[in-house]
Amino acid sequence: MAMERYNPKQAESRWQQIWEEAGIYATDTGKPAPKYYVLEMFPYPSGRIHMGHVRNYALGDVVARYKRACGFNVLHPMGWDAFGMPAENAAIQNKIHPRDWTYANIDTMRKQLKSMGLSLDWSREFATCDVAYYKQQQALFLDFLKAGLIYRRNSKVNWDPVDMTVLANEQVIDGRGWRSGALVEQRELTQWFFRISDFAGELDEALDGLDGWPEKVRTMQRNWIGKSRGIELAFALTSPHAGLDAVTCFTTRPDTLHGASFIAISPDHPLSLALEAGNPELAAFNADCRRIGTSEEALEKAEKRGFDTGLRVKHPTEDRELPVWIGNFVLMSYGTGAVFGCPAHDQRDLDFARKYGLPVQNAFFMPGDDTAVLTEALVPAKSEKVVFVDHFAGISETTGQEAIDTTIAWLEERNLGKGITRYRLRDWGLSRQRYWGAPIPVIHCDSCGVVPVPVEDLPVRLPDDVTLDKPGNPLDHHPTWKHVTCPQCGKDARRETDTMDTFVDSSWYFARFTAPHHESPTDPAIASAWLPVDQYIGGIEHAILHLLYSRFFTRAMRQTGHVDLKEPFRGLFTQGMVVHETYRAQRDGKSEWVTPADVLIEEVDGQRTARHAKTGETLVIGSIEKMSKSKKNVVDPDDIIDSYGADTARFFMLSDSPPDRDVIWTEAGVEGAHRFVQRIWRVLGEAADELKSVAPAAGTAGEALAVSRAAHKTVKAVGEDIERLAFNKAVARLYELVNSVAGPLSEVAAGKADAELKAACKQAANMIVLLIAPMMPHLAEECWKMLGNDGMVAVTPWPEHDPALVTDEQVTLPVQINGKKRGDLTIDRNADQAAIEAAVLALDVVKAATGGQPPRKLIIVPRRIVNVVI
Repeated sequence: MAMERYNPKQAESRWQQIWEEAGIYATDTGKPAPKYYVLEMFPYPSGRIHMGHVRNYALGDVVARYKRACGFNVLHPMGWDAFGMPAENAAIQNKIHPRDWTYANIDTMRKQLKSMGLSLDWSREFATCDVAYYKQQQALFLDFLKAGLIYRRNSKVNWDPVDMTVLANEQVIDGRGWRSGALVEQRELTQWFFRISDFAGELDEALDGLDGWPEKVRTMQRNWIGKSRGIELAFALTSPHAGLDAVTCFTTRPDTLHGASFIAISPDHPLSLALEAGNPELAAFNADCRRIGTSEEALEKAEKRGFDTGLRVKHPTEDRELPVWIGNFVLMSYGTGAVFGCPAHDQRDLDFARKYGLPVQNAFFMPGDDTAVLTEALVPAKSEKVVFVDHFAGISETTGQEAIDTTIAWLEERNLGKGITRYRLRDWGLSRQRYWGAPIPVIHCDSCGVVPVPVEDLPVRLPDDVTLDKPGNPLDHHPTWKHVTCPQCGKDARRETDTMDTFVDSSWYFARFTAPHHESPTDPAIASAWLPVDQYIGGIEHAILHLLYSRFFTRAMRQTGHVDLKEPFRGLFTQGMVVHETYRAQRDGKSEWVTPADVLIEEVDGQRTARHAKTGETLVIGSIEKMSKSKKNVVDPDDIIDSYGADTARFFMLSDSPPDRDVIWTEAGVEGAHRFVQRIWRVLGEAADELKSVAPAAGTAGEALAVSRAAHKTVKAVGEDIERLAFNKAVARLYELVNSVAGPLSEVAAGKADAELKAACKQAANMIVLLIAPMMPHLAEECWKMLGNDGMVAVTPWPEHDPALVTDEQVTLPVQINGKKRGDLTIDRNADQAAIEAAVLALDVVKAATGGQPPRKLIIVPRRIVNVVI
């Protein structure tokens, strides 16, 4: 009898309701089972989920469902990274309160995520803009402040003139704000900072132990932390100025000291500030430099400019003087705010020297070098032998790093410098001048200074009546909110009107999930039991900001007694993006993007063409790019789920490519995944009536044994694939298994199978259902029920494989004749030496080569290879 097609729309909503009513995904903290914490980076509630969300959460859900089936007590929560400037921008554009906009989006996205059938513990859900959440974040702030992990000072900051807020260096991309795209300016403001730089060495060293992280992410963090070994050298001023008698420089290349031709100081160096007071031209130069921004990236890309101060310093090891310049490429916040320029061995210094006519002097004697005609800086390779000039007595024939280390030691012995390990990592400025963020819980009193808000007065709530249409900080120009009495002296005082950087919100949420309703930030015992997160999944774009800040926060929380661990994430996986073709229409001389939903693709003789589904006009097929609203190459997950079902969308996301690479979304690929869904339903369904009353058992001979071997091998392999997050390989094995058992199952359906084959097919069918369950959970439940099984797949253990059935009984040995392969021998795996010899000599290719005569030697490497020597 022909099977009805599987109806995902009907089945999926029904099973989602059953799971929810049974509460099977709610985590019991006290359950006596090994724990497993799987977490996908929580989303920003921008309005609707996109296909990147579908992929991210499908990956995590497979792991969660698999681990739960393997007997683990799984924690798989969901929340919302809900504060931030986009909500304020949307509020201004749509004349709606940021809170209302945010929670409306959360409602929409929650419904969409639930339609995917994710095994999430929704009882732990929170948004970072929930008062209950940011109250605990404020409590953390007070604990960190008391522990000396937070401080306040004046500093140069990156100012976004459009978003009207401070940006961290990491949030400045190509000199522009990461959200607004506006050119960033420098301003001096009083800011709150986390002392993340105090942990720089520890954060750097601990990367070696994070073997569950991608090496590329660890490398990115190492580069950002920027550990460098160097030396501080004092260059004495020939004429002391403004109370300074020397300029101290930090360098990681003291071996190039002989090549020094100038000193460059930051526009904000004390010497520069003293000089600009009486020099309007210099003051204007410095002011122009300060508009670049504070990030090293901005300074690196800016045109290199300098100002000659007229001052000179003495070379510390040679009888000569160097001019002192102010350089727009020197950062006051790194090192000492002063460097010595060595044009022969640094391209930036060479460009600067050429621009201002400064000398270029080779620091090394290297045969064939002519520094007078340098076209680029000479940077010796680490393994290259170099010979130093005479003043470094006894230092010669050393390699690059040896030269640096030896030079540091030589200078230290003569009290000419001090060896230092420095880090590029700067303290984390957390102050933001916006409304939609967690208020910083301090009060400013003219009599008492900065006063922490008493814990019993938390939370410091955001005011509901806020005006967002004026430039600047909405909290600062609120008529009443900031005016309070000092909790110490009772006098009139002012609230802190800055709010916290949203990266604070996401730097500890994973700990809050372990006890989301606790009256303090964490329940330390529960948090320490669940953490670290066993598998964290998210985009590579968070490799530096979020992940580094979370590592710091975990250490700070440990120092203040909230957790008992240092690293938050044991395993990290960074998934690729979802990409799609782009399509353009040429209209009135302009190119307009067209959404895939409005495109019809035709293929004739291998040539693909596109036309508009509504207008019929010919379209240009463009490149494959990340899905984005701007290029309209987006696919709405709701449309896919409505058309094909959530299981199809999930399965396609897992099957198309390795999960760490980009997945190309194609209609043909989705249709292929849907055909496989229907095939599983049909193959199992046609045999279901015959199998319902059959007890599953492994076959022992013939076709039944072949079915069991295929099923048990796949159970073993798919489990191993999921453990490695090789989901696409697991999918490929499922295709193979269904193909291999389709024939025997059709025999069962036709009533042609004996009892042993039926039992083997029932076991194989059950195994198929349990194997697809982490990927296609709704289909699995329907098939499980259809096959006459009790209970739900969602609470059924992962199938066990029989080791005897996954070991091949035969092996194939390559046969060489005089060292060259001439054939293969397939033989029983446990065959003894004599049996192998007899079988080899009986091969036609061997008989032909030996002429029927015994070979001179027969070399047999068991289960590996046979070599016949004639």
